[in-house]
Amino acid sequence: MKKRPSRTSNTTANEISRNLSVSSKIPFRARKTRKLITHTSPINNPHNSPKIVKPLTFDGEIDLALQYLRGSDRLLATLIDTHRAPSFESGRTPFLSLVKSILYQQLASKAAKSIYDRFLSLVGGEDKVLADAVLSISAQRLRETGVSFRKASYIHDLAEKYVRGVLSDDSILEMDDEMLFKMLTSVKGIGPWSVHMFMIFSLHKPDVLPVGDLGVRKGVQALYGLKELPGALKMEEVCEKWRPYRSVGAWYMWRLMEAKGTSPNVVAGMKSYFYYQLPA
Repeated sequence: MKKRPSRTSNTTANEISRNLSVSSKIPFRARKTRKLITHTSPINNPHNSPKIVKPLTFDGEIDLALQYLRGSDRLLATLIDTHRAPSFESGRTPFLSLVKSILYQQLASKAAKSIYDRFLSLVGGEDKVLADAVLSISAQRLRETGVSFRKASYIHDLAEKYVRGVLSDDSILEMDDEMLFKMLTSVKGIGPWSVHMFMIFSLHKPDVLPVGDLGVRKGVQALYGLKELPGALKMEEVCEKWRPYRSVGAWYMWRLMEAKGTSPNVVAGMKSYFYYQLPA
């Protein structure tokens, strides 16, 4: 004999079914959770770091850099307010800029310009300073213009890397900073300082910190009252708040040392490099 379900059990089942149907129509409210807040920029910087940073020659980029640095570093802000805004101009190709930087190395500006002018006369002008042309000129002929044999070997090595396709103007413009540093320091006669100056004054990269430059190091020491001249690691630590505009911060360190009447040797390197960026 089949047992009939009880009336109570039928009622309970119907209520459960009805409750499930109703509850499925009730919007679900997510439980609130506490979010962990992390700082992606210096805590004392009230501004968010720019997402996309353009070369410093782009319209308005210097103004953005100065606004950002004022908000991120109160000490640097005082320098920004007492010195003129930086300017970065150069219409030369990367190859020409690198050749000129090699020829100007460790020379007074007047002597370097004289040698460079004779070099240009030999090749036929700045627009003729191409890898093939430079490679075709012997070290002896270069020596007759005042270029040392050592520097002749440097510009020949650079030209050879261009001819072989290891480097090119296009690839230099497209490389990230780390790769660019690695590739350029593989050229004879081009060291870290030269690469940093090239990145700032020729490529106008906004976030380059020349940790080996004496003028910048002395500027950081003076601005922050450091007892010792900062080394590379200390420079990275102290100037972290300048990202992503460390090139502009470095520019103001040179201005600071000039204003203090520091020995010309401290800023001579930067002046020499900047000088060769001017028209011939």
